[in-house]
Amino acid sequence: MLALGSADSLAADTIKGGELYAVHCVSCHGTSGVNVMPNAPNFTQNESLLQPDLLLLTSIKNGKNAMPAYQGILTDQDILDVIVYLRTLN
Repeated sequence: MLALGSADSLAADTIKGGELYAVHCVSCHGTSGVNVMPNAPNFTQNESLLQPDLLLLTSIKNGKNAMPAYQGILTDQDILDVIVYLRTLN
């Protein structure tokens, strides 16, 4: 029973991911995933979404180029929620 509860807690939540995206990501990546800031990925074209979730999670945690690091701001589960939301933007 404990294993089932753990698996359920790891399932990504698209709705929560969208809410987190609206707070933390929209200013650079745009409401619909079309980049607002130069050189930010356009998520409607899946430019960077071809990577595995764990690689995306690491990039978001550590930051990249102009993107700040979100380690300590978002939990791993929060980041996975954002990633599953990003995959709906195409």
